[in-house]
Amino acid sequence: MAQHAPATVVTANALRSGKVVWLTASDDWSHEMRAACVYLDAAQAEAALARAQARMGEVVGCYLAEVRPTPQGPEPLHFREVFRRDGPSHAARIPA
Repeated sequence: MAQHAPATVVTANALRSGKVVWLTASDDWSHEMRAACVYLDAAQAEAALARAQARMGEVVGCYLAEVRPTPQGPEPLHFREVFRRDGPSHAARIPA
């Protein structure tokens, strides 16, 4: 049985503020993960990542983060993304 690539979002840090941002469907940056464009196709995700990485005057450290799509927006699959989304003051909310 073939495995499907996980859903992903493009994330980075805003160059001037250092704050975490996510790429939206309109190729804007949002400070809200729920606004991130979720890519179900690996080739589309890689193309979006390449476009984001070319925006050196806006962001640094672009990469793809695995998520689970939900009606409320993408939910991160890894602790790092939960931490980046919620910040250190919300670490107690992270499921075990």
